Amino acid sequence: MSSNSDTIQVGMTNAFPCSYLANQQEQLLVLQEETLDVDLFERLLALGFRRSGQMIYKPHCPACQACLPIRVPVKQFQPSRRQKRNLKNNRDISFAIVAQSTPEQYQLYEQYINERHYDGPMYPASKEQYEQFIQCSWHQPLLIELRVQGRLIGVAVTDQLPNSLSAIYSFFAPSEDKRSLGSLMILLQCRLAKLMGKNYLYLGYQIDDSRKMNYKKSYQPNEILTSKGWQLSVL
Repeated sequence: MSSNSDTIQVGMTNAFPCSYLANQQEQLLVLQEETLDVDLFERLLALGFRRSGQMIYKPHCPACQACLPIRVPVKQFQPSRRQKRNLKNNRDISFAIVAQSTPEQYQLYEQYINERHYDGPMYPASKEQYEQFIQCSWHQPLLIELRVQGRLIGVAVTDQLPNSLSAIYSFFAPSEDKRSLGSLMILLQCRLAKLMGKNYLYLGYQIDDSRKMNYKKSYQPNEILTSKGWQLSVL
């Protein structure tokens, strides 16, 4: 694949058990390149692809279309009452954007995966896994750190692109569970995207029947990628 070409070549994984829906098989379209133009990558996002480390992927499952690409048009986004309350309750949190991952961030990631996702495919956390997940030779993500009195309690890994931000992954201190930090980090990314003059915040895939993945539609309004293109979705 050439980053200067409109032609791309993708491979396909073998089918494997789905991480989110029981009794379903998952299959992915994938491409993995050492160099890639960020404008082309943003166009791939608009086609429903996602990034994890060097790999760009899109679900292409044999008998399931539950994964719905979702994005928030940040200039029109309006937080709900619950989301406004979240922002108000977390006014003691400071945040900063950093360009490099740190040992402190990994320690938080390890704690998060091992305590919150011990039943998932990322368990047990390892330094090698984390570095593969964070590092990308052709694009450096932003790392949004959340702190209370200097203590790191959350990190949002975010791609900054010409016209959008893309929320890659977030993790937080399990002891701060009552703060709803996952929601807070999406709200902060919406705010940041708007301040940067971006059009969208990409949130990955909405899966209605998955407890872990069905929360994204609460960020309103949003757009869902369908066979007819991106369609506005309002609850």
